[in-house]
Amino acid sequence: MALVSCGRAQQTIEADPMIGTGFHGHTYPGAAAPYGMVQLSPDTRTEGWDACSGYHYDDNTIIGFSHTHLSGTGCADLADILFHPSAESPEKSGTRYGIDPYTFNHKDETAKPGYWAVKLPKAGLVAELTATQHVGIHRYIYSGSGRYILIDLNHALSDDKVDQCSLRQISDTEICGMRRTQGWVENQAIHFYARFSRPIISFNDAERQALLEFAPDADTLTAAVGISAVSIENAKLNLDTEVPELDFDQVREQTEETWRTALSGIRVKGGTEKQRRIFATALYHTKVTPNVMSDVNGQYIRHDGSIGTMPEGRKYWSTFSIWDTFRAWHPLQTLTDTAFVNDMVLSFMEMYDASGELPIWPLWSGETGTMIGYHSVSVIADAYLRGVRGFDAEAALKAMVRSSNINKKGSVLYNEFGFVPSDVKKEAVSLTLEYAYDDWCIYRLAKELKRPQEEITLFAKRALNYKNLFDTESKLMRGKNRNGEFQKPFSPLKWGDAFTEGNSWHYSWSVFHDPQGLINLMGGKEMFVTMLDSVFAVPPVFDDSYYGQVIHEIREMTVMNMGNYAHGNQPIQHMIYLYDYAGQPWKAQYWLREVMNRMYTSAPDGYCGDEDNGQTSAWYVFSALGFYPVCPGTDEYVLGAPLFRKATLHFENGNDWVLSAPENSEANRYIDQMLVNGRVYTANFLKHGEMLKGGKAEFRMSAYPNLQRGIQEADLPYSFSVDGV
Repeated sequence: MALVSCGRAQQTIEADPMIGTGFHGHTYPGAAAPYGMVQLSPDTRTEGWDACSGYHYDDNTIIGFSHTHLSGTGCADLADILFHPSAESPEKSGTRYGIDPYTFNHKDETAKPGYWAVKLPKAGLVAELTATQHVGIHRYIYSGSGRYILIDLNHALSDDKVDQCSLRQISDTEICGMRRTQGWVENQAIHFYARFSRPIISFNDAERQALLEFAPDADTLTAAVGISAVSIENAKLNLDTEVPELDFDQVREQTEETWRTALSGIRVKGGTEKQRRIFATALYHTKVTPNVMSDVNGQYIRHDGSIGTMPEGRKYWSTFSIWDTFRAWHPLQTLTDTAFVNDMVLSFMEMYDASGELPIWPLWSGETGTMIGYHSVSVIADAYLRGVRGFDAEAALKAMVRSSNINKKGSVLYNEFGFVPSDVKKEAVSLTLEYAYDDWCIYRLAKELKRPQEEITLFAKRALNYKNLFDTESKLMRGKNRNGEFQKPFSPLKWGDAFTEGNSWHYSWSVFHDPQGLINLMGGKEMFVTMLDSVFAVPPVFDDSYYGQVIHEIREMTVMNMGNYAHGNQPIQHMIYLYDYAGQPWKAQYWLREVMNRMYTSAPDGYCGDEDNGQTSAWYVFSALGFYPVCPGTDEYVLGAPLFRKATLHFENGNDWVLSAPENSEANRYIDQMLVNGRVYTANFLKHGEMLKGGKAEFRMSAYPNLQRGIQEADLPYSFSVDGV
């Protein structure tokens, strides 16, 4: 899986899917194709927050292997169609067969992109898994006397409830079935069609289960399972199309080649082996979700339950953790895969057409409504303004405006008061700040499309609503009541209440579109930098009255000695780059390296919080390259400093953008001088359009900060207050 090269000879560094499976990373180690509908992975637990992906590294038993999983989320769902192979017939108790989990050791486990395997000597079994986009392929090698597979449709995570299912045998080598669950997403239906390499000699029904027995005349059994959200017929079509022959090794090789291609767009050299492995894995995790939800014939289930059909050559996507991913994951795709982004926007518009609102957190064939904001508008505006034009922008703008006015989480109050009152709604400060940014995104697209001035002015005015919650005394954002008075008492350290999964120290920086406006409110650049510094200096308070049940654990605040900086949750992840707006980019360069060193590891505990569908990985990918999209909707990436000696981005248009920092090291983390295409470059940002033309950015790195670089007004990134209406 050649991704990273170092030194004179090419050194292969593979992504490690085990990274993130420990602590609270909530990733899974199993087999998937890039953005596949199938995520075939072992399940080790079903209850608790750390069961979100079905697998946790601390466990030493495996329940079985199910075909759908979530990657890095904070909620649990899916884990559909569990296969539990065994060398002995499981015992039946009442109407169900019991499942005896396998004891396993991680030293007997192998995980690579597109492939997972485990040796289970006590169970007399070796299990191997691989996958195409719509098909999961199992290979079991038995060493015991029997050859059994128990299929359990009742297996589910957390509070997911099965309310409908069926299982039946089609032929001596084929079975099919379906199940529907009510959980995080309602009415989540999955259909499957399975084909086996050897005849079934008995098919025994049980309650939401079937026990399949095969003749013991061979040790190896292969199974291919096609799935579909639409129908069993489509599941069979997906199976027949993607796996016409039951050849496990051929499918594995094809999927590994697909991953090689998917991961070839960015290559790095230098750094340590651990850093290269972390980078490779982060890039891998940015390509696990979203999931394709259209079948090979283009059919998919719409949010109103009807069947839609995508035009030939297009795919319908779901599983979008948009509150997390609008920040860096979506901009990373806009930089590297515009065709994919175009289909995502078209999928958003399909969801809007079916439901009347742009998606917030869509999963499978429905909407969870999880988290805040209406950040589809950020994704759409950023895509269009960065040159993705294969969708109807006028229709998209109409959907954006409608969604901004009907959002169920307080937009009516926001439009009435200019903020969401804290005495009416929880999370009111977070809602207000994110609505203001989303309104700015609408303003930007309306301006680009030359809409009537009154429409442009309306959203420009709403984009400044963040100012209504700024407290001049604390110089932080603070909840305000309907009567216009700030809420009392107020502690900027307390989690929850007016804030979403954080406190005022985390959320006061969520003015992505107007850092200069925030600088002005805080009293100028010097005070702004002092406040930024304070995030790392003010110690957190650890007691239930401050945290309660808001978050399970923020590791960096407990053991990393970084004050109130909470990288494990998204609201603060852009904060360090704000030093660039105040003319002190060297502080960003210092702290970014600290976060990359402290908050990411190459072990199973490699993420400091739930990885969140690629967002926390996308942060690392961008930051290791040396730039970051603080404000999606502009054409700028704000500079940090590169982690590697060399990085090459291969763009779709055939051009390359090369970042070269030959003196880069742990000590030399500061940019002393920067050249772009041979010319001295002092700005604290790079332009999207200029990068796509191809070229080279050269960094002269130093152990000491250059206090004179990036300090002029012309060097500072975009702010709405400077741009004006």
